[in-house]
Amino acid sequence: MAEEEIKEEAAVAEMDSKKISPLRKWIIISLVVVFLGAVGSGGWWYYRTHFSEPAEKEVEQTVDVKKGIWPMDSIIVNLMDNNGERYLKITIQLETSNEDCIQELDSLKPEIMDGLLDLLSSKEYIQIVGFEGKQRLRDEIAIRVNNYLDKGQITKVYFTEFIIQ
Repeated sequence: MAEEEIKEEAAVAEMDSKKISPLRKWIIISLVVVFLGAVGSGGWWYYRTHFSEPAEKEVEQTVDVKKGIWPMDSIIVNLMDNNGERYLKITIQLETSNEDCIQELDSLKPEIMDGLLDLLSSKEYIQIVGFEGKQRLRDEIAIRVNNYLDKGQITKVYFTEFIIQ
């Protein structure tokens, strides 16, 4: 019997030594939280210094360039599919890299309109429907118009009206 009591007391003492006191538990949790906060702050700092946007000085230098918008008349073309039963009505505005480019666009308007009519009338409904189709069309228009320009380039193409019927 005495041996059993000694074994029970040893087992209870061993369990007590394995238990972590509440104070120790809070200290460990606090250290883990502080460590995670330090790692998160370090990661945020690293991201800001290596991958963030350019400094304000660099942004100010790029903003000084004056851009212009060149509005175009509405264009109506028959699409290639369904024997030309569908048509596209589109109004485009072109953003230029500088204001000098607008004068060049005005002087080249007939050639640009002819090129855009050829481009738009060669499209099928499935090619220009949806977001990706419109984005691809914007890119093609910018490339086509940039081929005519010497003084600047088209930076963005805006559709202010886009109707397919």
